[in-house]
Amino acid sequence: MEDFSASDTETDDYEHPLLHQTDSNKVEKAPACCSARYGLALLACYGFFVAYALRVNLSVAMVDMLNTNTSDNTSCSVCPRHDDPPRPKHNHTASVYDWDSETQGWILGSFFYGYILTQIPGGYLARRYGAKWLLGLGIFGTVVFTMLTPLAADLGAGYLIAVRVLEGIGEGVTFPAMHAMWASWAPPMERSRLLTLSYTGAQLGTVVAMPLTGVICFYLDWTYVFYIFGAVGLVWFALWALLVSSTPDTHKRISEAERLYITSSLKNELSPSSSHIPWSSIFTSLPVWAIVVAHFSYNWTFYTLLTLLPTYMNNILGFSIKENGVLSALPYLGCWMVALLGGHLADWLREKWLISTVVVRKAFSFIGMVGPAVFLVAAGYTGCNYILAVAFLTLSSSLGGLCSSGFSISQLEIAPSYAGILLGMSNTFATIPGMVGPVIARALTHSNTIQEWQIVFYISAGINVFGATFFTLFGQGKVQPWAVSNAYSYAP
Repeated sequence: MEDFSASDTETDDYEHPLLHQTDSNKVEKAPACCSARYGLALLACYGFFVAYALRVNLSVAMVDMLNTNTSDNTSCSVCPRHDDPPRPKHNHTASVYDWDSETQGWILGSFFYGYILTQIPGGYLARRYGAKWLLGLGIFGTVVFTMLTPLAADLGAGYLIAVRVLEGIGEGVTFPAMHAMWASWAPPMERSRLLTLSYTGAQLGTVVAMPLTGVICFYLDWTYVFYIFGAVGLVWFALWALLVSSTPDTHKRISEAERLYITSSLKNELSPSSSHIPWSSIFTSLPVWAIVVAHFSYNWTFYTLLTLLPTYMNNILGFSIKENGVLSALPYLGCWMVALLGGHLADWLREKWLISTVVVRKAFSFIGMVGPAVFLVAAGYTGCNYILAVAFLTLSSSLGGLCSSGFSISQLEIAPSYAGILLGMSNTFATIPGMVGPVIARALTHSNTIQEWQIVFYISAGINVFGATFFTLFGQGKVQPWAVSNAYSYAP
């Protein structure tokens, strides 16, 4: 198993005992086609599609929710506008609001104030009680509050902020719970493929939600956005409840060959103790903090663009609500495609070329963070050349997809038994950019000038480069000694 190879340790003569298995003792790899593990990945992909569609639709709908007749929310832009054809009359039936820039920033960032609260508890509860229902009910709760968004907006900005906080609480358990589930489901040499397939549902949800939200706002009105996506979420919850199990051993339709393949490949990675959690070792582990720093840095750019890219398209590049959603989605379409390809490439490099896990994770993380920083800064100097601006923003976000096979998977390699808790820890810190990033960016771009947006892009790029450097220096790709409780001894 590659994850325990000598190349992943700091001593050249170390090998994990599993490497000395004879061929007769090896478990045959179960086919991927129609398998339970890939079925789980597809349903997880659908789940994260729903989660991110519910998260980002407000960013696009916000453009149509504002009263453009007020001085603070003027429809003017720095660049010449790309106007829509006249709207059908029924587009104007929904309410519009006189929210200033500061209020908009708090509304867009409020989701993350709830999201940060349930990260570590989500990882702990998933490990203790199982991940299936925790993840399922978390997204279901987000669906319910999403469908209450129009009512909350009519009641006032404070009510809308409260609803978004509650949505964040529901979604906060999703990534830690899914990581905890993959600790029991993902064979080591298929981790990159399975995890990128499931987690790229987030990019796919963004890709679909942004343009579709724009279309819904244009032909109907913004209230339908939250009802339609809420209905899609209800369908997912029904499928998840009926078809998914937390572990292979409790799955009713898995083949015996696949169950044996998964459990045998993971039996020497997972701690047999379900109650003891080495909190002190977790919080003092430098490889853990390397993941935390990388995750925080990557998310600063990701969340800034996720919440404010539609605003940038509208206020700087002059794109209308219908064009806005399509063009705002292009960066995430690129990210989704690169992440899927990167997952296959990462596993291929590890399995066929025997490149160590830690080298693959660091290389993918470095390219996936420094590359986006370069193109993000470049986008700020394109002026009103919207083709070049969209191209650079798309390249920036696309290269970030490589991180899905970089630091994003490292929790499962340094401590698979505690992967959900570690992801909850790193995602807690990585949620801070979602809370403060939009507020800071809106404060810095109050006049909506290109120069102000250049500052926003420089800050994001600098944080990205720092995170990439830190993970390259201190990241690891092997199971840490504190993460297992068995007779094997591990290299320091």
